[in-house]
This record gives sequence, C-alpha cells and structure tokens, in this order.
Amino acid sequence: MECAFDFWLFSFANKRIVYPYARVSTREQNEDRQLEALVRFGVPEQNIIIDKASGKDTEREGYQYLKRQILRKGDTLVIKELDRLSRNKTDIKRELEEFKTAGVRVKILDIPTTLTDFSPEQAWVLEMINAILIEVLGAIAENERNKIRARQREGIEAAKKKNVRFGRPSNPLPDNWREVLAEVHCGKKKPVDAIRELGISRSCYYRLYDRT
Repeated sequence: MECAFDFWLFSFANKRIVYPYARVSTREQNEDRQLEALVRFGVPEQNIIIDKASGKDTEREGYQYLKRQILRKGDTLVIKELDRLSRNKTDIKRELEEFKTAGVRVKILDIPTTLTDFSPEQAWVLEMINAILIEVLGAIAENERNKIRARQREGIEAAKKKNVRFGRPSNPLPDNWREVLAEVHCGKKKPVDAIRELGISRSCYYRLYDRT
C-alpha cells in the first residue's frame, strides 16, 4: 500500500472536499494510467491514496482508512474505474449504497454521468442512469475476475500435467539415505544418530522420512 495520509485537503468550486483513490492488483503493476487520469481531472498527484492489492474484496488498508477515518458527509470520492472499488458486483453495489447513505458522492471518471451535476428535480434521472451503468459494469468487472481465476486454474492444471511442482522445492535424498534408513528400521541406529551421520537437520530428516 502506498498512501499519503498526511496530505493537504483540497476542494473544487463547490467546496466539497475531494479524495482521490487508485488501486492496482499487485506491486508489479503500474498505477500511472489511473494517476494520469485523476490528475487530468484536477486532482494533485501527491494527494492520491494508492492500494496495491487485489480487487477480490474491499479489505484494503488504504481504502478502509479512507472510508472509515477520512470521508465525511458532503465529501467526494474520485476513482478512475468502477472496478477500482472491487471486482465483485455485490461488493460494488454495497459500497456505493453505503457511500450514498453516508452522504459521500462517488465520481467515476469512466462513467461520465457520475460527474454531472443535476438539479434536484432531475436527480432521479441521474440515479436511474447510474444504477443501470453500475449494474452492467459491475457484472463486467465480476466476469473479468472470474475469467482471470479460470485462466489461473487452467494454467495450474496444465502445469501439473507437465509434472510441474508447486510450493517449496523438495529436498534431494542424501546419497547414503537408503542404507542409513535401513539401519534405523532394524534398530541398529537411532534417528538422532542417523541425522548426525546424514548431516541434515531434524526437520529435513522427518520430511524425507515421510516422503519415503
């Protein structure tokens, strides 16, 4: 997570305090695309809170700090895309509903209608349009995550068929393993003596023992 919690607050002409947020899934991914879009919108780059975490849910340090400790009624949260909140449609709808109840406006740069200011008489039109767009885009985000997970499963299965091993690499058996183990089995050696003769650690001995 990369966050500037001690940033200066800023506002636009309507005097609402605006808090920008960006997210990328891993530390290897680059957030520049989101930052550039937010800066073009008028957000100082140094004020952007960034999480480097999966969008599978909303349990991200920067996001939760922003939501629980910073955002207040009348504030505005700005994100580039809807799936920066989450890639789970249920989570997206819940988060947006919570922001609405808390009086926090959410502006999504890729959904232009969320950037538009309507008169009170037209507010229901804006809400209807946004609800439709969010439903569709939320489903797309969730579907994309499902496809990513499916590709990961397929990759793992393909690797297993090629006898690719996952997890920690196995320790090779010492050259004299069979002879020493046979002496342990027939009672000529105690495990502690075998470990000393083999020149391996106790944990390694029992790990190899379980394998054989």
